[in-house]
Amino acid sequence: MSEKLDQLQKHALEKPEEYWAAAAEAIDWYKPADKILDDSGAPHFYRWFKGASCNTCYNAVDRHVEAGFGEQTAIIYDSPITGTQSKISYARLQSKVARAASVLKSLGVEKGDRVVIYMPMIPQAAIAMLACARIGAIHSVVFGGFAAHELATRLRDATPKVILTASCGIEPGRVVEYQPMIEGALAEAPGIVKNVVVFQRDQATWNMKEGRDLDWHDSIHNAEPADCVPVEATDPLYILYTSGTTGQPKGVVRDNGGHMVALKWSMKNIYNVDPGEVYWAASDVGWVVGHSYIVYAPLLHRATTVMFEGKPVGTPDAGVFWRVIEEHNVTTLFTAPTAFRAIKKEDPNGDLVKKYNLSKFRSLFLAGERCDPDTLHWAQDILGVPVIDHWWQTETGWPMASNLLGVEQLPIKAGSPTRAVPGYDVHVLTPEGEVLAPGEMGSIATKLPMPPGCLPTLWNADQRYIDSYLSEYEGFYATGDAGYMDEDGYIYVMSRTDDIINVAGHRLSTGAMEETLSELDDVAECAVIGVADNLKGQLPLGFVVLKSGVDKANDDVVKEAVSQVRTQIGPVAAFKHCVVVQRLPKTRSGKILRATMRKIADSEDFKTPATIDDPAILDEIKVALQGIGYAQ
Repeated sequence: MSEKLDQLQKHALEKPEEYWAAAAEAIDWYKPADKILDDSGAPHFYRWFKGASCNTCYNAVDRHVEAGFGEQTAIIYDSPITGTQSKISYARLQSKVARAASVLKSLGVEKGDRVVIYMPMIPQAAIAMLACARIGAIHSVVFGGFAAHELATRLRDATPKVILTASCGIEPGRVVEYQPMIEGALAEAPGIVKNVVVFQRDQATWNMKEGRDLDWHDSIHNAEPADCVPVEATDPLYILYTSGTTGQPKGVVRDNGGHMVALKWSMKNIYNVDPGEVYWAASDVGWVVGHSYIVYAPLLHRATTVMFEGKPVGTPDAGVFWRVIEEHNVTTLFTAPTAFRAIKKEDPNGDLVKKYNLSKFRSLFLAGERCDPDTLHWAQDILGVPVIDHWWQTETGWPMASNLLGVEQLPIKAGSPTRAVPGYDVHVLTPEGEVLAPGEMGSIATKLPMPPGCLPTLWNADQRYIDSYLSEYEGFYATGDAGYMDEDGYIYVMSRTDDIINVAGHRLSTGAMEETLSELDDVAECAVIGVADNLKGQLPLGFVVLKSGVDKANDDVVKEAVSQVRTQIGPVAAFKHCVVVQRLPKTRSGKILRATMRKIADSEDFKTPATIDDPAILDEIKVALQGIGYAQ
């Protein structure tokens, strides 16, 4: 299908050291690697660019200033919530980061020490991350607004000397004060954190504690700039926690060298962005997308990155994305499909797009939750640019499968994030580890070693890393996703492996049923879960959210939904139950909480996930389920 891509993939898989050594030339090293791929820890542990010395902050900021690009805008901050905008040049960013790094040093933070960053979507969050990278400290960003208990578990695991925070985050219609959460966490995990540096925002005041707290503005204003500290390429840059099933969070570790090489490579090859262009990842610094594509990748590539403090709808309307794209000349937007489903629900005909000039806008990338074909087609129709569904995880740090717009655009197949990105050797396996034929559903796994940029291990938990990802299939990283591949090598990620339901011996994907429901004209968003059934083991149960302005009776919508699935997938799906709800429970990054919904339906005990956007939705779901005989 694509000679160019085939050659790239062949080179990356057959001669990985040669391939990634060439990519590494785009990064500035204090000392080159002694060994490009260190496999001395095989079969579980691989390290890229062993013996190399580098600094991520130098590559993201200083080298651009030294090359004469100091006046170029590095960060555009756009906050419709506070009605403020600002721009920070690379030279100003360098000055701010160097002084923030100096403050950390004055508090005793050294190379290898941990710093927790608990901040909203403001430029200070990016400055905080880069300041840590500058002196070789390891940052762990915790989503601003996370509950005290969840923050405490992360403090105990990472043992940071310092917390960098702000007085509050701001959501539409409410101010989220951070001090109660941080004080609660410090009380629950005492004796770890020595100092808290606070950026005071106008909307809430932090009550400073003598001897512990420092004012961000005052301390940075008075600091002498600190230089970049060389670190090993294999040293950790950051820890990012994902919620583990045991309640003990998993600290995904990212190294310095491989991370820079992979992210820099991805900006041109995947996103087709050139240095100097404006790139916007509409996510949050608390998630992996924020780490990789709000902060590090755009700055490593000398692009301009947008930090947006707002929502896709309601700040002030479903046209805010188009306003930001027009005002800031954004070429490429990366966001979650759930953002587009929210926009589609409010503005089903895309009327608001017509109010803006999007002539500089070239492509939309979607990831974070499976993109249903209906949302993809809708976005293509209203925007008239390629809409690229791509697939990756917190653990990988950058895309595993994507259409490579900077290499050669392949035909877009709705429902697929296209083919594996060069360096990832992706297979679909049976439970016994056999490779499945095209079209057959199984577990998606990637052959080891994975390319640079992926997690080398979990923080202080090598065995848990092996148990969580490497023990299911020998020589493979198990993604936890299920799906299939077609004859052209296109990957179809249908659901998490635990969302494959077994109906009377038939393995069925809830993702395929969701795809079918989303094609209904009245449906803005949907989810399908498997619920326990005495006769068939499991049965599918659908939830649908209607588009604004639909006045059809709920019973009629449900009848259509049941008929649609039976027609498209067949009676084997045994799809008989569906309920109309006002909204679906999601994490703050947009993932639908299917496992929690399943527990509610099956009347099992459940813990409200720490990442939930609005806990009140779970009660709404319970009431809706009780109306059809579940959640008793």
